[in-house]
Amino acid sequence: MNFCSQCGSPVEHKIPAGDNLPRHVCARCGTVHYSNPKLVVGCVPEFDGKILLCKRGIEPRLGYWTVPAGFMENGETLQQAAARETQEEALSEVEVGSLIAVVHVTHAHQVHVFFRARMLHDRFGPTAESLEVRLVAIEEIPWDDLAFPSTAFTLRRYLEDRAAGSLGHHFVELTRRFS
Repeated sequence: MNFCSQCGSPVEHKIPAGDNLPRHVCARCGTVHYSNPKLVVGCVPEFDGKILLCKRGIEPRLGYWTVPAGFMENGETLQQAAARETQEEALSEVEVGSLIAVVHVTHAHQVHVFFRARMLHDRFGPTAESLEVRLVAIEEIPWDDLAFPSTAFTLRRYLEDRAAGSLGHHFVELTRRFS
């Protein structure tokens, strides 16, 4: 950040009074500009025992598979964001259920939050964000072609919980070396 979004003046990178971390501080009006992690929200939609996956049509990780997920928008809840992303990426309507995973992707300044979801019908399809969308059986999950470690972590926990008949909440911090 070079300029204040409040008054347009140059900002300095310094520790403001009463704080303990460097922030962008406006040299003119004193506004402190915080840089906080972004929320990525998604779900694992299920229909008749199969899971809905999307082949990414956009970067990052173009051509790799993931569950519907994306950045949360202002003015929506986590669950609303998960449902919206499913509609945007897979043209499918879901009922968002319980929390599966919170994945801290600290090196990317993100937190990924995933929910269980029930597809309301078996209609789905590709969009501008997805090259392909399909319902897959457990044995068809393309583990080696998943787009993100957070997706793999979430799917593994989802399947473990499903096999155990439980609804666990799972938390992890992913590093760049996570596999």
